[in-house]
Amino acid sequence: MRNILRWFDSWAGADEEMTSTEFNWVRVLPFIALHLACLAAFFIDVSTTAIVVCLGLFWLRLFAITAFYHRYFSHRSYKTNRFWQFIFALLGNMATQRGPLWWAAHHRAHHQHADTEQDLHSPVQRGFWWSHAGWFTCDASFRTQLHRIKDFAKFPELRWLDRYDAFAPALLVALLYAGGELLAHYQPQLDTSGVQLVIWGFFISTVMLFHATVTINSLGHIWGSKRFNTNDESRNNPFLALLTLGEGWHNNHHRWAVSCRQGFYWWELDITWLILKLMSWVGIVRELNPVPAHVLTEGRSQQQGSHHHDQQR
Repeated sequence: MRNILRWFDSWAGADEEMTSTEFNWVRVLPFIALHLACLAAFFIDVSTTAIVVCLGLFWLRLFAITAFYHRYFSHRSYKTNRFWQFIFALLGNMATQRGPLWWAAHHRAHHQHADTEQDLHSPVQRGFWWSHAGWFTCDASFRTQLHRIKDFAKFPELRWLDRYDAFAPALLVALLYAGGELLAHYQPQLDTSGVQLVIWGFFISTVMLFHATVTINSLGHIWGSKRFNTNDESRNNPFLALLTLGEGWHNNHHRWAVSCRQGFYWWELDITWLILKLMSWVGIVRELNPVPAHVLTEGRSQQQGSHHHDQQR
C-alpha cells in the first residue's frame, strides 16, 4: 500500500529505511505503463502536428533537464530569479524524471562518489543496463536526499513539486488532451485529436526523453574519450552531446562541474550553453560560470600529449 501511495506522494514514509537494490514491481508500474502506452501509436493515426508536438516537447523538456535540473539545481553554475526557477522546475518535472530536489540531490551524490561502490548508477560498478535504467527501479534510489540540497529545499514551491512529482506530468497530459480536442474542433484539417497528442506529445516523447537523458549515466562513462585525468571513467562523446544538447562532454564536466559550459572549446557543440547565453542577454539568467583558463590550458596540454604519444606508438 505504501508503494502505491508513493505514486502520488513521493515523500510518503520518508522516515523509513530504503536501501534495497531489488526491483520494486509495485513502485515501478507507472514507469512500465509509460513505455507500454507507446504501443498505442500502432492503433491510432498520426499527423504532422503530433510529430511536431512530440519533438518540440522532447527538446523543450530536455533543455529544462540539462540547463536547470542539471546545471542550475545540481551545480549552481549560473543564477536566475525565483519566477524562472519555478517555471523551469515545472517544465523539468513534466519530463517525468521526478522532482527537481530529488534529481539534483541524486546527481550531487553521483559527483561525490563517481564510479565507486556508492555511485548508484555507475556502469563501471554494475553494468550498462543497471546504470541506464535499473537503478531507477529500486528503493535505494527513491528518497529525496534533502541534506544534499538544502540550498533549494528552502523554497516551498520546489518542495511541493518534489513531493507531488506526478502533478506536472498529469498537468501536461491534461493540456495536451485539451489542446488536441480544440484543434480537432477548430482546425479539423490538421487531422489530430486529444488522444493523438497525448500518445505522441506525452508518452512517446517522454520515453525518448528518458532514454536520451540516461545515456549520460550509462554510455557517458564507458564510450568516448578522456581528455582530463579525472578520478572516474567519465567520457567525452560528440554523438551523446548532440543527442542531449551538450551533456555528452561528460569528461569535461567531471573536471570542472560548476562551469555553465560543458563543451569547453569552440569546436565542442553545447546547445544548452548557447541557449543559456542567449537567455542571459535578455535577463532570464545571469552570472554564467565560465571555464577557468587554467582548466582550458590543462585540457589542451593533455590532448596534445596524448596525440604525441599516439604518434610515437
